[in-house]
Amino acid sequence: MRRKLIALLFLAALCARAGTPANRPNILLIISDDHAWTDYSFLGHPHIQTPNLDRLAREGVTFSRGYVPASLCCPSLASIITGRYPHQHQITSNDPPKPAALTPAEFYRSAAFTEGRAVMNRHLEALPTLPRVLRDAGYLSLQTGKWWQGHYRHGGFTHGMTQGGRHGDDGLDIGRKTMQPIFDFIATAQAQLKPFFIWYAPLMPHDPHTPPERLLRKYTARSPSLHVARYWAMVEWFDETVGELLRHLDQRDLAQDTLVLYLADNGWIQSPDNPRYAPKSKQSPYDGGLRTPIIMRWPGQVRPRQSRNLAMSIDLMPTLRAILALPPDPSLPGINLLDPKALKARKAIFGECFTHNAVDLFRPAANLRWRWMIAGDWKLIVPDPANEPRAAVELYHLGRDSHENFNLAPQQAARVARLRAQLNAWWDPAREPQTVKEQQAPLGEGRP
Repeated sequence: MRRKLIALLFLAALCARAGTPANRPNILLIISDDHAWTDYSFLGHPHIQTPNLDRLAREGVTFSRGYVPASLCCPSLASIITGRYPHQHQITSNDPPKPAALTPAEFYRSAAFTEGRAVMNRHLEALPTLPRVLRDAGYLSLQTGKWWQGHYRHGGFTHGMTQGGRHGDDGLDIGRKTMQPIFDFIATAQAQLKPFFIWYAPLMPHDPHTPPERLLRKYTARSPSLHVARYWAMVEWFDETVGELLRHLDQRDLAQDTLVLYLADNGWIQSPDNPRYAPKSKQSPYDGGLRTPIIMRWPGQVRPRQSRNLAMSIDLMPTLRAILALPPDPSLPGINLLDPKALKARKAIFGECFTHNAVDLFRPAANLRWRWMIAGDWKLIVPDPANEPRAAVELYHLGRDSHENFNLAPQQAARVARLRAQLNAWWDPAREPQTVKEQQAPLGEGRP
């Protein structure tokens, strides 16, 4: 009897390993929130320590020139989960239009807010999100942390924490208060012999900047102000939670079978004078709001290296489809980041920034503030005349001016014209219909 039991346990262990073959790895997606591209020790920050993210960068492929298309949380996260630009998935803003007569507090309690968020949720339900694609491939999926689209099932997750609050409710406990829901979910997936997908998007280092006192003490003497010290300490606190996840994978003998992905949803440059962000940061078209390292670690499958190729958050969906040997989706604008030919063929990347509150939930152009593009080291920023009437066209050479201090557009009119033609060929909001009726998402592929 004892031998039979040992044999059964051995067989179960083999089956557990067999549940994650080379083209069906577990997937852990780590998304930091309001985190500047400069604020990692592996990218040379002189004070902030991020040993666990450093480990990921060392053990995986790191795209140091990674970007999100929009520098605002809700549209950026929607682009990550759909693999599409905001003007394609139509979730361009954090919140729906706010009636002028309402204060923000009144608005969040109003029918206008509830109905507007329902429209935004339907935009997401109409698309094949990453959890839906993975569900059809046999995965269990878990939502934790930041999540703007109501109940976690609106995104196609099989499991989750958020029940319907504005941007996370119960899900925002992850990282700051507990990691246990993730560990429990991994145990559930293993018990069912299923590969898993985890969305780990804690409200970190996002404000409120309330780090443990031990970390705040560490950075207070090194920073120019208490506000900066709090933000720096939040970055290391987030990094510690990444370490908890990596250690759990090691302890469960899952590291070899798990693809770990990392990026930030948008940037943040801490103001030294107050708790808010500085200019050229979040909600801006500058690298301080848009740029992020993108890391992929999969031991034995992805060769560790540093890459200067341009990469985007919208590339994660086509990359994962390729890993799973799924048919390419020609409607996706991104590329497979593990395809050297695709990386070499990419000549430019594009993006767009929108108003915090939408003007029109069905017409992305009405919410537009800036479009931007990068070709080589050249970056063009084009303001929308309706929402940014006093802004000028801007051109920067990122190789010589990484913080975008010197606008070369007045001296480079011909280059601006060439790049602007490429930008218009990508998306020209002037050609968008002025009136768009809501289209109800069909039951089936798009909806959970």
